[in-house]
Amino acid sequence: MSSAFQSFDLSSVPASLKGGALAIGNFDGMHRGHQAVLGAAIAAGDRIGVPAIGLTFEPHPRDVFRPDHAVFRLTPPSVKARLAEAIGLKAMVSIHFDSLFAAMTPEEFVKSVLVDQLAIRYVAIGWNFHFGSGRRGTPTLLAELGARYGFDVEIIEPFETEDGFTVSSSAVRDRLSEGNIAEAAGLLGWRWFFEGVVVDGDKRGRTIGFPTANIRLPEQVRLGQGIYAVFADFDGTRHAGVASWGRRPTFDNGNPVFETFVFDYAGDLYGKTLAITPVSYLRPEMKFDGIAALVAQMNRDAEEGRQILNAFDQYSPLDLALRSRMS
Repeated sequence: MSSAFQSFDLSSVPASLKGGALAIGNFDGMHRGHQAVLGAAIAAGDRIGVPAIGLTFEPHPRDVFRPDHAVFRLTPPSVKARLAEAIGLKAMVSIHFDSLFAAMTPEEFVKSVLVDQLAIRYVAIGWNFHFGSGRRGTPTLLAELGARYGFDVEIIEPFETEDGFTVSSSAVRDRLSEGNIAEAAGLLGWRWFFEGVVVDGDKRGRTIGFPTANIRLPEQVRLGQGIYAVFADFDGTRHAGVASWGRRPTFDNGNPVFETFVFDYAGDLYGKTLAITPVSYLRPEMKFDGIAALVAQMNRDAEEGRQILNAFDQYSPLDLALRSRMS
C-alpha cells in the first residue's frame, strides 16, 4: 500500500490529519452510495485545502448488538482500507465499537471525537446515518451540533442506480447470496472479492485431473453456493479458473469449502493467500451418479468458464485502481 495512505485507530491520528474533511459511516461494502459520501468529503477537502479522511467502526456494530447473528462482512478492514485509498482518501480512522462506546450520547460523540480529538472542519454523512446511544443522533442533530462547534455538515441523499434502485449494503449481500454477481458489482461499482489462505484438503481433485486450492470461508459469508468462473490473484498475478463453493454432495456433503481449479497452473499453492473474484455463477451444486459423470460436467464447467473469462473486460475505474494496490 502506498505510504501516502495510512490507517489509524482514533488514539493515534497524527496532527497532520486533524482539522480535515471527514466522511463517517460503517462503509461495509464501500458501494456507490458510500462512494458518494466519501467523494463529498474528498471534494470538500480539495475545496478548503485539508486532508479528506474516513471514520469507521470496528467491529461492525451489528456484531456487538447481535453477536448470534454475525453480519456478512463485504469488506473486512484491510480491504476497506485499500478501497479508501483507491477512491482518494488520505487515511481511514477506525473506532473500536463496544458497549462503552455505544453508550456515548450524541453530544458526547461529537464533542469528544469530532471536535476534541479530530478537530474537524467538515463532515459528510449518509441520509440514514445515526449515532450515539439508542441511535438518537440524527443527521439533523449533527448539523445543529456542527453549527454550534464550527464545522460544516453535508447530508448525502440516497444513491439510486440508473433504474431507480436505492443502493445499500443489504442489497449487495442479497445479490451475492443469490449468486447474482453482475448485479452485486453494479451496486458496488467494483467487483467483490474475498481473500483466504489455501489449506490442505482431501486431495481428491488431483486424482481426477482437477487439483484445487481450498479456502475455508468465515461462517458469516453468505455467498450463494454453486459453481463459479473466477479470477484468483496471487504472487502479483491474476489467474483464471473455476471454483466450487459448497458441500461436495457427490462425495461427503461435508462442511462448505471454496475449491478453486486454477487454469494452466501446476505450482504449489498451500499456505498462499489468494484473492478470489467471482465473475459469473455457472450452476448450482448437484450430486452425480459417479466420478465419470462428475468429471464430464467439470470439463464443461471449465470450458464455459474459460470462454467467459477470456471475454471479460467489465472493470470499473475503481477495480483498476484497486488491482494496482493488490499487486
